[in-house]
Amino acid sequence: MARLTRHDGKTLFAAWLGYLMDGFDFVLITLVLTEVADAFDLSTVTAATLVSAAFISRWFGGLAIGAVGDRYGRKPAMILSILLYSAGSLACGLSWGYWSMFAARLLLGLGMAGEYSASATYVIESWPAAARNRASALLISGYAVGAIIAGQLYRFVVPAWGWRAMFFLGVVPIALALWMRRGLKESHDWEQARATAAEKTGGADAPGARRDFVTILYRGRFAVLNHAVTVVVGLSLFLLFTERAEGFTWPLVLLAAAGFVLFAGQFARWRTPMMVTLMLTVFCAFLYSWPIQALLPTYLKKDLDFSPGTVSDMLFFAGFGNVAGCVLVGFLGDRWGTRRTYVASLCVSVLFVLPVFAMDRGQTVWLALLLFFQQMFAQGISGLLPKLIGGYFDTTERAAGLGFTYNVGSLGGAVAPVLGASLAGGHSLGPSLAWLTFSLTLVVIVLIALDAPLRVQNAMAGRILPNPSEETPTR
Repeated sequence: MARLTRHDGKTLFAAWLGYLMDGFDFVLITLVLTEVADAFDLSTVTAATLVSAAFISRWFGGLAIGAVGDRYGRKPAMILSILLYSAGSLACGLSWGYWSMFAARLLLGLGMAGEYSASATYVIESWPAAARNRASALLISGYAVGAIIAGQLYRFVVPAWGWRAMFFLGVVPIALALWMRRGLKESHDWEQARATAAEKTGGADAPGARRDFVTILYRGRFAVLNHAVTVVVGLSLFLLFTERAEGFTWPLVLLAAAGFVLFAGQFARWRTPMMVTLMLTVFCAFLYSWPIQALLPTYLKKDLDFSPGTVSDMLFFAGFGNVAGCVLVGFLGDRWGTRRTYVASLCVSVLFVLPVFAMDRGQTVWLALLLFFQQMFAQGISGLLPKLIGGYFDTTERAAGLGFTYNVGSLGGAVAPVLGASLAGGHSLGPSLAWLTFSLTLVVIVLIALDAPLRVQNAMAGRILPNPSEETPTR
């Protein structure tokens, strides 16, 4: 068992607090989606695109803030990200219509992307190697706690002061999080990598100065092309997720995908098959988890006709299950290994998916219990995702590699609510949410169990990629 110090605890708490605020700010739109839809006269599908909006910008946030983390340090990237998503939350509360809300959600997505990559990389690199699954999982639990707090406040705040007040509350704890992060040291692994690079280059370059995403894409010989591709990808995603594809859905999907592959190829070079497969794995993980994450409050309010208080109770049990799962899989991951724990947890989770949506409004106790266990094993396992992804990248490129891979894959979270609402076709959300979650969970089980990124890399590339270690560099 790894011995943890007081500094390890302070490191985790500072990052965890940012994740708590991140979870609070990000899930607010799912809680007040029906109120926003009524205020702005939106259909359920159109309102769901407001959930998707934050995912549209996340890929660029992961790229840019990940580059800041690799080049200047994890700590500056953490502070920048928390400022961005707090500004986005405030802008949501001030929005006057669909488009202003959409723009605010884009800003929030930029910050959330950076928070994920910077904080996860920071904590994983700061803790002892033998405890890093635990660190990763405990960190992600902050997101679930933030979601729980948001759900409990919803029952009191919205009936009394309206939906805008929820977004204004999301800005209040910002000073505490910034104060906690101000006194942190840089991550051990990043400092060590910088010192090693300084010895080799005579102090000319910090780690990642020549390998960060921004430098590679926008200052290299293909800079003009990459600027153009960035515009094309952004425009494609905008048209896709604002219901303006006008019959060009698949061409736009292919354009965006080609842009991401082009960017990944320039960063990962001969390891491109690995990185692309890893992005696909994360995409499927979001597709199985975000139909429930995004539309559960809408399902409870519209299909089961629950009151705000009952919705908050259900979300409490779901969120508490998520927290319990993060803690459980963190310890199991350090004992059994990351991939084995991931697969085992998802296999258990599929047992609860269909029963959750078989409950009616008179079975609140059973629904609460089923949501607790479903989220415990299905969503709690996401606590290991930073550790899983980070194992495929070296220290000098980990923040950018993890940030870009995860946040491109997170577009599955943009697809999920729109797809779930569309499949429902104006009828009950329950069946579409159940079968989307069930089927995509099975896909993710297969991808992770087979270690698809490694297998695809070794099958397609002339050079063999070593099996990523269960541990990142030791301290």
